[in-house]
Amino acid sequence: SQNNNIMRVLELYSGIGGMHYALKESEVCHQVVAAVDINTTANDVYRHNFPSTALLNKTIEGITLEEFNQLSFDVILMSPPCQPFTRIGLQRDVADSRTRSFLHVVDLLPRLSKAPVFILLENVKGFEKSAAREYLLRTLRECGYAVQEMLVSPTHFGIPNSRLRYYLLAKLSGQKISDDSTEDPTPAPPSSSSSSPSPFPPQVCAPEYKTCPSLLKATLEAQKKKNQNHNLSVKQIQDFLEPQENLNLDQHFLPPKILLRYAQLLDIVRPTCRRSICFTKGYGKYVEGTGSVLQCCMDTSVEHVFPRLDQCSEEERVQKLLELKLRYFTPREVANLMGFPPTFSFPESVSTKQQYRLLGNSLNVVVVAKLLQLLLSQ
Repeated sequence: SQNNNIMRVLELYSGIGGMHYALKESEVCHQVVAAVDINTTANDVYRHNFPSTALLNKTIEGITLEEFNQLSFDVILMSPPCQPFTRIGLQRDVADSRTRSFLHVVDLLPRLSKAPVFILLENVKGFEKSAAREYLLRTLRECGYAVQEMLVSPTHFGIPNSRLRYYLLAKLSGQKISDDSTEDPTPAPPSSSSSSPSPFPPQVCAPEYKTCPSLLKATLEAQKKKNQNHNLSVKQIQDFLEPQENLNLDQHFLPPKILLRYAQLLDIVRPTCRRSICFTKGYGKYVEGTGSVLQCCMDTSVEHVFPRLDQCSEEERVQKLLELKLRYFTPREVANLMGFPPTFSFPESVSTKQQYRLLGNSLNVVVVAKLLQLLLSQ
């Protein structure tokens, strides 16, 4: 019968539905049997976009083994809270109360009446060094899963946005994941001759800058940005922007006091650039390291404006910086860079600040869709 081919998917930490969109994009025949999240605003957005999916507004550790068994799922998709593992967090790992729900899921895995065939987990870079990962891997091996781990960024798939994330793909039965992968957990880098992305991007490790003095770091950063802009396999930012005539741009321009205070810290990109830094939940609120800003005026250049700023009065400095017409990416543009389809939208009740926050906590739909195709292709 037809029904046997439908994958029953449990979506944990469902947020605004990034995993659900990735499933749709992967074109795997599926039904999301339940989505679970505790964030009420995220759940409003999820419900707005997937009104017919069963959405449980409860803590994951509050779901019993019996309730999990009743859902009878083939696939678990999850993106547990990343704060316990982030570089800027305290890295309390399993001691962090926010890890409790994740440990509950891992504890239940061996006890489920029907083990899920597939598991996909997304988290920040840093999770691969955690005790939480050790515990998960041990449990998966004991349950007979083949596991593949990788660090992947959207830039590997031609999207001009860095968002390096840890992914774990697990498949029940001790069989290998898809025929073209080897036992070696480190994916082979694509051969330099082919420009198409291999199903597994190369393992990416950014150089650690611990020993670099700040000048060297700045030079390396500038070089890296230049290299990224010359990588023609990555699309240009302008492919992801909203039509400018639809925008009330005034509300997106950076105000003079922000420009004066943070000009040197901004990551400035132009529409023709092929790079932007990771958008975090603080975008639009905090300036440093939360995401790139867009230069709208092409008649002048950053290189022209910045070197002489120090010699200017405050007023002249503001004038010069305003010439660049720097603006924040709109939430829709951030969503575009994160691979959300045009059909995705926010309910009107969700403020711009909340939209940035929710997107910053979400994931790149295109990357997860590719990994799901790889994992679920039978």
